[in-house]
Amino acid sequence: MSHKTCGCGAHRFNRRAALATMGAGLASAISAAPAHAKAKRAPVRPEDEGFMRLAIAEAAKGDFPFGAVIVRDGKIVSTGRNLGVTNNDPTAHGEMVAIRRFVADNPAKELKGATLYTSGEPCPMCMGAIVWCGIGRVVYAASIEQLSKRLGQIMITSRAVAEAAPFADTEITGGLLATEALALFDKK
Repeated sequence: MSHKTCGCGAHRFNRRAALATMGAGLASAISAAPAHAKAKRAPVRPEDEGFMRLAIAEAAKGDFPFGAVIVRDGKIVSTGRNLGVTNNDPTAHGEMVAIRRFVADNPAKELKGATLYTSGEPCPMCMGAIVWCGIGRVVYAASIEQLSKRLGQIMITSRAVAEAAPFADTEITGGLLATEALALFDKK
């Protein structure tokens, strides 16, 4: 007889304890990222505000207020907005939509070195995709911590994900136009 069906109650599955244990293990794994992982804080550049405003404009059109713009060599190569409800796809975050749109018509390798602007700090899923695509720079408006006050968030920063990927060099600039991005939540 399995513990699940024995009925004694002593072996009941405690989801909270399991999640806490998994979270502690994940946090340890992330903090133990190799010293050669390269996630660098990067300063705001002169062109960043204009591209971020375009990402925020995309966010205003989404199912949830998240939007992204991918830029390569100073030109927009793709845009995306959250389409989770529209597409019945919980993975259709703004960053994922922008990446999918790009690779639908272009080789994925052409994302290497691009910059992704996003109205909210990428979640672990999106940041993982960004790293795997070789996107070299991420600029976000509202942080995971700020967003968590508006809706549920997995509390792992984009920096933590990037640092756990020693094969990638990722620059991260955060907080640009966060107030404007967060204001979109009041309109939805």
